[in-house]
Order: sequence, then C-alpha cells, then structure tokens
Amino acid sequence: MESLEEDLTCSVCYQLFSDPRVLPCSHTFCQPCLENLLQVSTNYSIWRPLRLPIKCPNCRSVVELPPAGVDALPSNVSLRAIIEKYQRDEEPRPPSCQEHPRQPLNMYCIQDRQLICGLCLTVGQHHGHPIDDLQAAFAREKATPQQLAELSEHRWAEVCELGEQLEQEKTQCEGLLRQDRDDVTQFFHSLALVMAKKKEAYLEVLDKAAAEVSQAYDPLIQRVKELQEEQLELMSLGSSVEEEEESPLAFLEKVHLFRERVDKFLKAPLPHAIKLSVTPRAADYLQQHWPPLTIGALEEAPVPAVCCCTRRSSAEAAAADQSAAAARDSWPDQLLAVSALLVTLLLTAVWLNPLGGADWPHFGQLVHSQTGDLLASVEEGVMWAWTTTGVTLHGWSSQLSLLRDQVFQVMAAFFETLSS
Repeated sequence: MESLEEDLTCSVCYQLFSDPRVLPCSHTFCQPCLENLLQVSTNYSIWRPLRLPIKCPNCRSVVELPPAGVDALPSNVSLRAIIEKYQRDEEPRPPSCQEHPRQPLNMYCIQDRQLICGLCLTVGQHHGHPIDDLQAAFAREKATPQQLAELSEHRWAEVCELGEQLEQEKTQCEGLLRQDRDDVTQFFHSLALVMAKKKEAYLEVLDKAAAEVSQAYDPLIQRVKELQEEQLELMSLGSSVEEEEESPLAFLEKVHLFRERVDKFLKAPLPHAIKLSVTPRAADYLQQHWPPLTIGALEEAPVPAVCCCTRRSSAEAAAADQSAAAARDSWPDQLLAVSALLVTLLLTAVWLNPLGGADWPHFGQLVHSQTGDLLASVEEGVMWAWTTTGVTLHGWSSQLSLLRDQVFQVMAAFFETLSS
C-alpha cells in the first residue's frame, strides 16, 4: 500500500493527485501545481504567439501549452478513478471482533463497558448482558462528569473541615508531646541533681576518710623520715671522726659525743606500723543498699559513715563477724519484747488511772499519744539498725507499723467501753 500511495503522489506537492492533468511529455501533475509552474516559466522564449511554454519538473523538457492554458490539458481519468478508490479503501472501517472474525463490534456492553459483536451477545461470554448503542450511551453519559463534579463539590466543605480538624488535633498532640518532652527533661534534670547531690555527699564522706588516713599515717611517715635523716647524719659523722687527724684528746671527745648520739638514736622508739581498712567499701555498699531503692526514695538514700579502722587478723575478724551476725539475728526480737513490755506497762497504768474514773477520755488520749510516740521510737530504731548494720529490715518495719495499728484499735475499743 505504501508503494501504491507513492505512485499516486504528485512529485511537486507530494500529496495525492488533485485533478491530475497530462503534459505533452506524458507526465502527470496536479492542476494547481501546473498553474504555479506556469507563473514561474516566463523566462522562456515564445515559439509561437498563441502557445505558453512550461518546463516539466520530471524530464526537464520545455513543452507548450494550448492557448487556453492548464485547463485545456487532458485530464488523467484513469488515475483519478484509482485515487478515488484508494481513498475509499483508506477510510476507517468499524473494528471486528477478535473472538469472532469478520463480526463487527457494533454494540456496547453496559456491564463490561466494551464493544461486542452479535455473536458475543448471543453465544459468547457477554450472553444476557445489558447492551446499548455506543453513540446513545455516549450521549446519555456526556453530562455525567458535570453531575459527578457537582456531587463532589457538596462534600468539599466537609473535607476541608475535616482537614482543619486534623491539623488542629495534630497541633494539639504536638503541643502535648513538647510539654512531655519538657517534663521528661525537667524530671531527669531533677533526678540528675539528686544523684549529683548524693554523689557529692558520698565523695565528701570519702574525703573525710582520706583526711583520717592522712592524719593517721602522715605523722608516722614524717617520724620515719626524721629517723632516716638522723641515721644519715650519724653515718656522715662517723666517717668524719675516722678521718680526724687531730690530737688523741680531741678524737676521744668526738668519739664520746658520737657514742652518745648513737645510743640516743638506738634507744629512740620506732613508730608502730598500723594497718587501716576502709569500711564499708563503696562497691559493696552501693550494690547492697541502692538497687532496692525507688526513684522517690533517692532523697532518703543512705550514705554510709566511712571509717578507717585497724585491720584485724583473720581469727579476730571471723569472731567479730559471728558476734555481729548474732546481734543482727537477735535484736529484732529484743525490740519487739521491749515494745510489748512497754505496752503492758501502759495498759497497767490504765487500770490504775491516776486521773480518776471521771476523766477516762482525757486519760485515753494521753495513753494513746504516749503509746504512739513509743512505737515510733521503736520504728526509728529499726531504721537506724538498717542504715548502720546493712540488714534489710523492711519486713520488721511493716510488722511494727501493723503492731502499732492493732494496739491503737484495742485501746480505742477499750476506752470506748469504759466511757460508756
């Protein structure tokens, strides 16, 4: 088809021939193209007065036109008929069905939204589907986009309002997060201050212990250095006496003085070496007392009283540890026994009632206050033992609190009975 179209194309305008005319040289051109060529061929000589010369674009030969011009040239009827047929064949044809060859797609399936043929509707996969004419469906749906746009406009305000609401919620949440960030920063800053304060207190205790170490060892070290200097002076003096070449009397005198200094040096007591140990050790103490603490209890976190005591032998240390363990095991029972004894004494005082039977309520309040103070003192003793001995006594503290509550309840019921 491409070669045929090339044969049907004018060599001047490169379009399909329009009103093809034949020159005397047998070449064919469009009638408008020949008119344009005639206008540019005025430079050629006129061979005959009534003839118009023209140069053929194909063979380059000059030919003469009739006096009537291009319109008098013969028309190429055969070529015109071929062009008309070619143009009819080139017109777009309706597409055919791929499933059913040579069947035109002349129906529109509404359900599947595609063109189908008659066989597709009757025996094919579109059997029973609603159909319509393509142009009719096009005309019916032509206004649908505008209607859908109007429907979407009704929701525009709702969507915009939702967008603003989401932006506000986001801003509010971001504000809350910024506040939480500031709170977290402030909380851990405060926590860091507390930890720094505890660290400073612990280091201060260690500095005091270091001062005790210096106070214990520095005088002894200084005394040893003085003895070393004294010994060096004696050695130098002995050398000088041996080298002395004076009279025997002077020599004997110097030897006497040297003997006195040596005797004094030998009789001078040497300082006793002491062995101090630091107790409690920081790593052991922190590992034992700090892990059970909560954040709220950091302010009351214990800081030990570090002391430097004389180091004992293994046997002495074992005996002391056994004695301390026995004391730690027995002292809670002793505290409980003391508290029970004191409560018994208070109840005995109730029976005696020095204020008289008419003043039971006042006397009951007095006994209640004294009992509370007494048990509070016992509880403080428990906490003191916990901080000094390193024994975990949370259970005993709870038991004392429970005992105090029970004593108060019994006494309240007792005085209420007496008052009635």
